[in-house]
Parts: sequence; structure tokens; C-alpha cells
Amino acid sequence: MMASSYNAKDEDGHITVTGPGGGAGLRSKKPENTAFKQQRLPAWQPILTAGTVLPAFFIIGLLFIPIGIGLFVTSNNIKEFTIDYTGADNSSPCFNCSQNFSWNSTMPCTCTVPFYLDQPYESNVYVYYGLSNFYQNHRRYVKSRDDSQLNGNLKSLLEPSKECEPYAYHNNVPIAPCGAIANSMFNDTLALFYNHPNGTNVPILLGTTGIAWWTDKHVKFGNPGGADSNLTAVFQGTTKPLNWRRPVYELDSDQSNSGFVNEDFIVWMRTAALPTFRKLYRIIAKSSQMVPTLPPGNYTLEVVYNYPVHSFEGRKRIILSTISWMGGKNPFLGIAYITVGSVCFFLGVVLLVIHHKCGNRNNGADISN
Repeated sequence: MMASSYNAKDEDGHITVTGPGGGAGLRSKKPENTAFKQQRLPAWQPILTAGTVLPAFFIIGLLFIPIGIGLFVTSNNIKEFTIDYTGADNSSPCFNCSQNFSWNSTMPCTCTVPFYLDQPYESNVYVYYGLSNFYQNHRRYVKSRDDSQLNGNLKSLLEPSKECEPYAYHNNVPIAPCGAIANSMFNDTLALFYNHPNGTNVPILLGTTGIAWWTDKHVKFGNPGGADSNLTAVFQGTTKPLNWRRPVYELDSDQSNSGFVNEDFIVWMRTAALPTFRKLYRIIAKSSQMVPTLPPGNYTLEVVYNYPVHSFEGRKRIILSTISWMGGKNPFLGIAYITVGSVCFFLGVVLLVIHHKCGNRNNGADISN
């Protein structure tokens, strides 16, 4: 027999509790008498009038328009030069490399693309590679990696995650690094030469470090066994990704930039959100030998064509760019500020006219009454 029972809910919102002795008690459902539960907290309830709304529109407009103009002018002052070397057209210097590409070829195809800079590039110059129609944001592609392996975990090195399938093992040998992202890493080799007026070709020094995020290189990525380990010995028992021409421990002659901490590899592993994207490839540091960093004149881009894009109808390009305090060239932010400021200022003028006409009419009606 139960010790107590509950009767039906009373009309006033209380519950009657019947105890063992037949006595009845009330348990209130009313919230506690506090400012928070009784909704007595102070609140700001603005009253929107013409005197408060119109100045807000004008202030936003007068602030946003000059800010937008400044951002837009700053973006336009950034110099940027793009070279498409896909090789899709018959007239392209890389056409033969594009059409005759083979993964099984032991001798990669090389092509040279001449171009002309009509203005000097001061300070540091940032070299990007760009791809089009490449969907790095595909769900299965983004998940196809093993972060534990990339962080240097020895167990994950020999036992890759199932997320890497079908690029986890090759002939029952674990792949390092595993996954579709690593397997599709951009591996064209780009070299830049300045055609000096005296007839010599001056190679442009392309810096291979400093292109990845510090947190990626020192926190998210790491070689098994630590920074001082013998990479050749550590990666024994693994094999390279299927589309790679050399194993991960041979990505750079400098061991501090080889293996999983190779900065080209780290940059590629940070997937892009859109199918048309660019990634930092090299940095041309300003030196005292060449003033400016890239003088105007004729240049030659030498490409070792390792990365095919014909199968997915993509395009490849290289971008030479300077930067400013706001980053690379991007006029969108300036245009957005100018647009919002102009719209607010225009709405302020329209509402002011409406308020002036309708307000005088209402005042006249009140006086006549």
C-alpha cells in the first residue's frame, strides 16, 4: 500500500497531497518571489521617435562611408598580378604538359611561362597558388584525415584512423600521412626568374618558411619521436600517399621543415571553404640586392607540372601580391561599408522628408481641432 497519493490538480494551480494520516497539504507551484523569476528586473524600453532614429541613420552613414572609402582605397593600392598556367589552351606554354600528364611518368614535364610586370613591387611579395573548381569543403573529404597521426602519435602512425579510408593502407602498409586531403596535396614546383636587361636570368629567392600558422606548425602538427628524431627511421614501416612522388620525410632537405611539420603540407591541410581558393606558397623577402623587391620588367615562371586539373575541369594560377595593414587585396569590405553607409544616409534623408511633411500636417490638424 502506498504511503501517500496525489489527487487531481486544483483549479487554483495547487496540488493536494494526502498523507498517511489522511491529512492534506498544499505544495505551491508558484515561482519564488524573486526579481528574476517574477520578471521585475529593470529593463530598457526605448521609445523610437524621429528625434532618436534619424540621428542614428545619419551618424551610421557619416561614419561608414569614409571608413568604406578608406578600406577600398587601401585595397586598391595593393598590387596583385595573376598568371594562369593551366595549359588548357593550345597557345599556352603548359598545354603539352597538361595533355600528356601521367602519374606513372618518372620524368615530370616542365614548362616556362613568360610575363611582364609594368610596375615595381615594394617590400615583401607574397606568392600564392590558386585552384578553381576544387571542392575542399566536401564533407567526406574534410573528414578524411587523422589528426592524431599528424600530431606525431606513434600508434596512429602505424594504425591510421578509419576516417582515412580508402587512403589508410596500401598493400596492407599504413600510409603516412593518410587520408584524401593529404593524397591530393598540391605539388607543382614553381621557380621565378628575372630577365635582366643584360641578358642574364636572375633567380628570385622564394622563402619556404613562415607561410604556415604558428599554432599549426607547433601545436597541431608534429613528427613522431620529436623534432630531433631521425625521420627516415621513424617513418619506416609506412608508405607515401598514392599520388605523391616522394615520401613525407623527403619533402625538404631541412629536417625542421620536413615530415608532418613541412609548411607546404600544413598549408594544404587547412581546407578551403569555397571551390575557388588560393593558398600561400612562398614569400619573396625584400633584400638590399634588389630595390625594389620585384622591379618592372620581363620575368619567367618555370613550372614542374606535377598537379593535373584537367580531370575535374579546374584551373591553376600563381598570384604575386603585396599586403597592407588589412591583409591582402579584398575590396569587398570597403564596398560593404560604403553600401551600408549610403543606404543608411539615404533612408535618413527619406525619413526626414516624410517626418517633415507628415509631422506638419498632423500638427495643423491638431490645431484646427
